Amino acid sequence: MNKRGTDAANRLGQYLSNVRAAKELTLREVEEATGSQVSNAYLSQLEHGRITRPSPHMLHSLAAVYGVAYEILMVKAGYIDAPSSRQSGQKLGRAATFAIDNLTPDEEDALLDYLAYLRFRKGKRKKT
Repeated sequence: MNKRGTDAANRLGQYLSNVRAAKELTLREVEEATGSQVSNAYLSQLEHGRITRPSPHMLHSLAAVYGVAYEILMVKAGYIDAPSSRQSGQKLGRAATFAIDNLTPDEEDALLDYLAYLRFRKGKRKKT
């Protein structure tokens, strides 16, 4: 693991631990609140920086339980840049998924266009 990955894991882990403590939740209570989507063992490993790239889905579940912004967890996990460090107009992260590496800007734009098309098409079906 590179230094940046270690820093992000430690920053995320410490943050999750602090939020959980502030909410006075146990690891098991968080597991139950996520509907067992995040096990207490997994959360413990996150908090101790042993898991360095939790899935965005896991982060979304934790954000909901902790009542914190999903974007904050994504920044702390290293998936997206903090708003203050982004240039005007720069996107938060990769298009449809955070698992695809090395997308060109044109590929990212094409994926975003396709996603917009799918959402548009889905909306049209509901109205008919």
